[in-house]
Amino acid sequence: MSALRLALVGAPNSGKSTLFNGLTGGTAKVANYAGVTVETRSGFFSTAAGDEVELIDLPGIYGINARSTDERIAVDMISGRLPGVTAPDAILVLIDAATLRTHLHTVLQMKAFGRPMIVVLNMIDLAERDGLELDVPRLEAELGVPVVTARATRGPGRAALLERLAEEAPKWTRGVPDAPLTIPALDLKALQTDARRIARDATLHEPAANSFTRSVDNIVLNPVAGPLILAAILFLMFQAVFTWATPYMDGIEWLAGSLGAAVSAALPDGLLQSLIVDGIIAGVGSVVVFLPQIVILFTFILLLEASGYMTRAAFLMDELMLRVGLNGRAFIPLLSSFACAIPGIMSARTIENERDRLTTILVAPLMTCSARLPVYTLMIAAFIPNQTVWGFVGLQGLVMFGLYLAGVVSAVLVAFVLKRTVTRGAAQSLIMELPTYKWPNARDFFLGLWMRVAAFLKRAGTIIFAVSVILWVLTTFPLGADGLRQTIAGRIGSVLEPVLAPIGFNLEIAIALIPGLAAREVAVGALGTVYAVQGAEENTEGLAAVLQNAWSLPTALAFLAWYVFAPQCLATLAAARRETNSWAWTGFMFGYLFVLAWVAAGATYHIARFAGL
Repeated sequence: MSALRLALVGAPNSGKSTLFNGLTGGTAKVANYAGVTVETRSGFFSTAAGDEVELIDLPGIYGINARSTDERIAVDMISGRLPGVTAPDAILVLIDAATLRTHLHTVLQMKAFGRPMIVVLNMIDLAERDGLELDVPRLEAELGVPVVTARATRGPGRAALLERLAEEAPKWTRGVPDAPLTIPALDLKALQTDARRIARDATLHEPAANSFTRSVDNIVLNPVAGPLILAAILFLMFQAVFTWATPYMDGIEWLAGSLGAAVSAALPDGLLQSLIVDGIIAGVGSVVVFLPQIVILFTFILLLEASGYMTRAAFLMDELMLRVGLNGRAFIPLLSSFACAIPGIMSARTIENERDRLTTILVAPLMTCSARLPVYTLMIAAFIPNQTVWGFVGLQGLVMFGLYLAGVVSAVLVAFVLKRTVTRGAAQSLIMELPTYKWPNARDFFLGLWMRVAAFLKRAGTIIFAVSVILWVLTTFPLGADGLRQTIAGRIGSVLEPVLAPIGFNLEIAIALIPGLAAREVAVGALGTVYAVQGAEENTEGLAAVLQNAWSLPTALAFLAWYVFAPQCLATLAAARRETNSWAWTGFMFGYLFVLAWVAAGATYHIARFAGL
């Protein structure tokens, strides 16, 4: 009699490799199916009755709606659709016992194929240690297929599976089916509802963390309350960024001013004093002053990630994402882009569908990264009154929230257009495991916060420092120049001025936008350097006060609108080039962002002027 062909199916990290190695003794044959690059393993073992079994370890899979090459190969192999490959006689579905409620939908999808199967509840010892108690006979009755518990890491823990295989194997027909099985069309939402009901009925006792998580999820994932809670959290975050940071920013600004005054007193008037005070301190100091806001923003983001809420936010956004042709999985890279577009673009690798991944990369720069924060804060501090509205909401924080919201709305609208034009493709359903809620680990939290703060300070100490020195040279030479326009920087800016003048930008802004390509926050340092070099008496009042006198309100609003869409820094463009492997898509990203920025800034400027602002 030929060996029984048994396909091993399970989600990633469910212990499939451990069970496979334990059953086959680690003597696996590794091969690639014809025409694909996905590696598969097969090995042999014997049941308790001595029957020979060929075990085929398939790639990790969440269901039969294949979203990646790995999942497609697994589904095609089970259904007998792979050319030249014999379909399995039966299926062994492995799930982590602790995540029964989450992964039971995989079992129901596999059952829809109609092949013989056994369900293995792996890592049952760890689940029971944490307080989980399951009614296995009830679960078996509900599913209508054999269910066994296992501890794949030890021989005795696999004994029950071998015994059950010995009982069931004689009942199964061996050999290739007459024709490939039809991949069933399933209602995933209805299937998930059924899976949760079965898991609830089969659970006698569960860990307190699980019941607490479910109770909280009943509120935060509610279709009405959930989005309101998410909006409230984001609103609080941006209010805190502006309000809580003020005293610390004032302290850093005072230190920078005191340092500049001390250097001015210690050095005679001349190029060296101007370089240090007007170039380095004015340039670097005008960016470092925003460090408290960066710390507060990252504190919120890290706490949301570590607590387990971030994945809930992805599920809440899934319906909105589906409307624009994406799914909730794109929300994580987009939310990461609030910190920096580079990790956001890189984390798009988790999106299996190539068109969805490309769309996410293209719209990630529209999310308001932390590098925009210094620009927004400077403009808001200079032109938005520090007062409350509705009796309790800070107007400056409200404007900040509006700018972040504008980035999100813009990303959604652009994704909607892209998915119906250049990146057209079918939307994919979202399947994501929700972790239990937990207190963030203090060490991991502070380490993550320090890494982000250090990265910001490194940029200030390297890129911004270098750009500030270069810009000082360009705005100082040739010596004796009659005004800024006659300097090297002025002549360079004059080239861009005709393009930017229709949207209300002046020569100083044109000069600042050029080094802003190195890093967006450099634009603030560049403005600090440009206006400090000019030597106006009012510069001692701070950059915000200088801009109040130098710019009109329509120009300031246009500058804010520009930075909602502004083309990315060079590092982000390099990341997009690496992830898309295409100069054409990178150029497309830069081009459409520039056009959007120009149109938005121009519209804002002229509407503001028409309104009499």
